[in-house]
Amino acid sequence: MKKYHKPVLAAILSAMVMLAGCSSSNAPGDSAAAGQGQTQGEKILVIGRGGDTVTLDPAQSSDDETNRVTEEVVETLVTYKKGTSEIVPLLAKSWQISEDGKTVTFHLEEGVKFHDGTPFNADAVVYNFERWWDPDHPYHNGAFSIFQTDMGGFKGDEKSVIRGVKKVDENTVEVSLAHSFAPFIAMLTEPQYSIVSPESMKKNNGEFKDQLVGTGAFQFVSWAPNDKIVLKKNPEYRVSGLPKVDQLVFQVIKDNSARLNALKTGQIDLMEGVSPSDVESLKSDPNLEVYTSPSNNVGYMAFNTQMKPFDNPKVRQAISMTIDKQGLIDAFYYGQAEPAVTVLPSKSWALNTDLETYPNDLEKAKQLLAEAGYPDGFKTELWVMPVARPYMPQPEKIGAALQANMKQIGIDAKIVTYDWATYIKKTNNGEAPMCLLGWSAATWDPTTLMYTLLHSTDAKPTNNVSLYKNPEVDELLDKALQVNDQAERAKLYNKAQELIYNDAPMNPLVHSTPVRAASKSVAGYVPQVTYGPQLTDVDIVK
Repeated sequence: MKKYHKPVLAAILSAMVMLAGCSSSNAPGDSAAAGQGQTQGEKILVIGRGGDTVTLDPAQSSDDETNRVTEEVVETLVTYKKGTSEIVPLLAKSWQISEDGKTVTFHLEEGVKFHDGTPFNADAVVYNFERWWDPDHPYHNGAFSIFQTDMGGFKGDEKSVIRGVKKVDENTVEVSLAHSFAPFIAMLTEPQYSIVSPESMKKNNGEFKDQLVGTGAFQFVSWAPNDKIVLKKNPEYRVSGLPKVDQLVFQVIKDNSARLNALKTGQIDLMEGVSPSDVESLKSDPNLEVYTSPSNNVGYMAFNTQMKPFDNPKVRQAISMTIDKQGLIDAFYYGQAEPAVTVLPSKSWALNTDLETYPNDLEKAKQLLAEAGYPDGFKTELWVMPVARPYMPQPEKIGAALQANMKQIGIDAKIVTYDWATYIKKTNNGEAPMCLLGWSAATWDPTTLMYTLLHSTDAKPTNNVSLYKNPEVDELLDKALQVNDQAERAKLYNKAQELIYNDAPMNPLVHSTPVRAASKSVAGYVPQVTYGPQLTDVDIVK
């Protein structure tokens, strides 16, 4: 048995904040805290965010605004050590993987209770796994899209990775897999695999409209839709001295400028989603702190490999040689990004460091176009996403810059856009000749980017919007899922990246740097790229 036993998690993860009308210690009359029963002098951390939570059911979540709340209330078996890509214990104090990789045994923390006073134990873990996996479970609900994608399907599905879950004893759970599945532990860091109190689900008939009961450092108090969610300190949290604040308030402030102003005026304590263009002004404010963290995303331009003329790799390579990535970063990311070579960011253990980004070489690009049969260029469309994302903060301007680059070698690309829902539907159905998109990875496992974006599939919709098919790449990516040795996996991913680089089904443009900002009264905040409790050991100091 290979044993993975990490030190007990002494301090979990850090901070974010907000509230309309208050900062560190809020008086009873302050707006965001009013009516919550707090006493004068309580520490209330207010987090400003651009949108509201969609659901309180972590298993059904597919959006960050939901995850940012639920991960403070419910916990996963494992998580990432803050600020790193190292997986460490949370509710499981250790785990073992059998030599054949088909059995994973979790040894659980003992003496832990849910917020409703019921025990966290093997029965609770098995109950949650069965809810996610088994369509016959009374609270399965059938809307667990992340689980379905990650684990290959539900119980009874031929491609389901999970084959069984059983209680070994009060504090031990065994999960049986169809085959060795290397990213399994990393996937369990995602908030969709949080352990919820079984008794709370039974009591509320599987509904999560106004309740969520977990083992986390904070307890759910209330949710005023499109306004705020309030959480309070769990006084019986198992880690002594944590959490350090008494309340968390997640305040919706949709407009980015208004949210930024709320931070500057002290109405909120922390905000995510800082625009790159605002970084310098924030750095010059003596009352604020700017936080950055390693990128785990990619913004890219995809070519439809099943549509002429992009079915010819020389055309795709030629366009790639027109792109000045550093120029894009300087103009539209204000330096808060790094040029991408492959879809994997520089901090990935699987990045092929022997590859270099395509050179900006117009003469070579023209030569490749001529060899492909297009000496005079051609007309086409470049689809541009209508909304900003961290990996694509100014899509219209970035699209216009790429359009101008292609014009230099005779390619006349018309800019096309749709509303966001239509754009995603059409690109995922393979309708775009070229398009701008991106992906933010939920884990540090390379599968999250490599397999998701580049493994072939006949199914639509698909995240492989290039409709890229290379049997050799598929074989490498499939094999990498079933090899547990990280060095061996890295070799497989390195070879796959080399093949993809030469095929050029997409041009990875940038890996953007996530930026957050907080009041200097916020202490102990370490930004986390992936998921996990963020605010447990964050404090507010004067």
